[in-house]
Amino acid sequence: MEKHCTNSQVKGVSTGTTILAATFNGGVVICSDSRASMGGEYVSSKTINKVIQVHDRIFCCMAGSLADAQVVIKAAKYNLSFHSVQMENPPLVIAAASVLKELCYHNKDELQAGFITAGWDKKKGPQVYVVSLGGMLVPQLVTIGGSGSTYIYGYVDAKYKPNMSRDECLQFATNALALAMGRDNVSGGVAHLVVVTETGVEHVVVPGNKLPKFHDE
Repeated sequence: MEKHCTNSQVKGVSTGTTILAATFNGGVVICSDSRASMGGEYVSSKTINKVIQVHDRIFCCMAGSLADAQVVIKAAKYNLSFHSVQMENPPLVIAAASVLKELCYHNKDELQAGFITAGWDKKKGPQVYVVSLGGMLVPQLVTIGGSGSTYIYGYVDAKYKPNMSRDECLQFATNALALAMGRDNVSGGVAHLVVVTETGVEHVVVPGNKLPKFHDE
């Protein structure tokens, strides 16, 4: 996650973060690290919460420019609240992902941010969607993003299983974040995890010193 910087020596936009979402039997886990950087080099904050609630049982993770991501999510929350009032029902997860997709697509020349949307609804149960840079929308069972994701593709491919239990999926997500944060210099801080099921939402925060260790640091 990058904050905009006016320093002319900082080139490009870094997606300095690790974000992940995975479905399990009856729910979904969505999670991220908490580090924000400028230009992918200077750590400007260790306590950014990148898992944002956009409706009762719908959450998003953001990667890319922090300013861009925040303004898109703010607009999406407003649209979803209005949609919920009109429909007299909570919005579907696909509706939230579609709102983000439209905002990203119509502003693709100005925005440098991507999103993972995950949640639970009565129509389709647990769902995960990727809204990439430029506004592409893709449904997934499990997905990862950000600079830290490059270190854990093998782990995710090897360890993720559809229809895992809640505890198995939570441990899988925690392990994946720990591996990425241990290798990626612009991912770190604490692990923010949210579990969404039919019965409600559970927030889990794992401090950095409590994360699993897989190698000597």
